[in-house]
Amino acid sequence: MRAAVMRGKHLETDTLAEPEPGDGQVLVKTLACRICGSDLHALQHGDRMAAAAKEMGAPSTFDPEGDVVMGHEFCAEILDFGPNTLRTLKVGDRVCSMPVLFHPGGIAGIGYSNLFPGGYGERMVLSEPMLLRVSDDLPTEAAALTEPMAVGIHAVAKAKLEKNEAALVVGCGPVGLAVIPGLRLQGIEPIVAADFSVRRRELAKHMGAHVVLDPKQEAPFERLAKDAGAKQPVIFECVGVPGLIQQILRDAPHGSRVVVAGVCMEEDRIQPFMGISKEIQLQFVLGYTPEEFTHTLEAITDGRIDGSPLITGKVGVDGVPEAFEALGQPEAHAKVLVEPWREGGLE
Repeated sequence: MRAAVMRGKHLETDTLAEPEPGDGQVLVKTLACRICGSDLHALQHGDRMAAAAKEMGAPSTFDPEGDVVMGHEFCAEILDFGPNTLRTLKVGDRVCSMPVLFHPGGIAGIGYSNLFPGGYGERMVLSEPMLLRVSDDLPTEAAALTEPMAVGIHAVAKAKLEKNEAALVVGCGPVGLAVIPGLRLQGIEPIVAADFSVRRRELAKHMGAHVVLDPKQEAPFERLAKDAGAKQPVIFECVGVPGLIQQILRDAPHGSRVVVAGVCMEEDRIQPFMGISKEIQLQFVLGYTPEEFTHTLEAITDGRIDGSPLITGKVGVDGVPEAFEALGQPEAHAKVLVEPWREGGLE
């Protein structure tokens, strides 16, 4: 099969052996797979990701020195079943899945494994118990939004917001744009979103933000105080760059809660006294639960989450390196969809 392969800090197109489904696994054809910001990080900082996983003792089959077919935000079509499968779904069904694969050696992260290919290849193997059938009425590219939107749903769930709280979303990249509909589904008002990019502010508005602003032109916390009144602020840090948590601790009002959803792969420094003196709560979040993943697909299916404007480009396998470069331009792209069956470059 053809796939975009991460080799060191480069992406190359190559022909690989077809994966074969083992016990409890299903062979699928990748229909669409979105490029995630985490993949951009992995290409540049894969060594740090692997070292952090090892230091924490987390199970991992990811070695950045070996070949990796990334891609974990996907919708796929069932082609065949491996041994010892229940076959409650059928060949031809479209499915989504949490990017987790059970195998004899343990658990592998689909898209971050040297053993199993992710969605930047034409074929994958998935664990049958993790499969969710995609409704016939739901477009494939919308179904492929399930994984990234679930990240935002989880961040909001971990925040445990109350009706007397308002939200500030700092950064309207893919994570921030997933948090906003999560807040809207919880009925949180107002939702203030801040980003330097005009394009991303427009997308934030579409996803449900009540107020969008450019931090160069308007102070986010002042605007939040103006619109939220007496409501307590909950700040979602959705950028993941060094220095931003410290800046939020400095500027946030007393009693704020801060939810860190942005993934920073570099060392960072904060002054704890700033958070202590204001009694600020700091919460880090990652991923989602199986229930949240399921509920996210349901919300996309019934139209409560509409992420169609987030798709700003499509590529085949050969166009993946070009797409990685293009995603560094926030005014040009939000989410690029890899369709391995497609030919040609970025469209």
